[in-house]
Amino acid sequence: MKLLRIISILEGTSLLLLLFIAVPLKRLLDMPEYVSMVGPVHGGLFILFNMLLVLSVARYGVSSKHALMGFVASLVPFGSYVFKAKVLSKYE
Repeated sequence: MKLLRIISILEGTSLLLLLFIAVPLKRLLDMPEYVSMVGPVHGGLFILFNMLLVLSVARYGVSSKHALMGFVASLVPFGSYVFKAKVLSKYE
């Protein structure tokens, strides 16, 4: 569970970096290289986070409802932070 908490923060941070720094740099200043760097990192963290959610259902008794909430939270800016604080804290 500790790994899931860490990855949730990293995934949320990578999404924020992508949406609020890399994409604006690409669109406003014609600097696409930042999206090329941050995008794959975020993609990997997104996949890892959701794989850990599925494993947590089987291994740690995380409910399917909470896992679905985690998936939806990973799609929304700041969602991973809220998910970690509100849901993952119940599984300590």
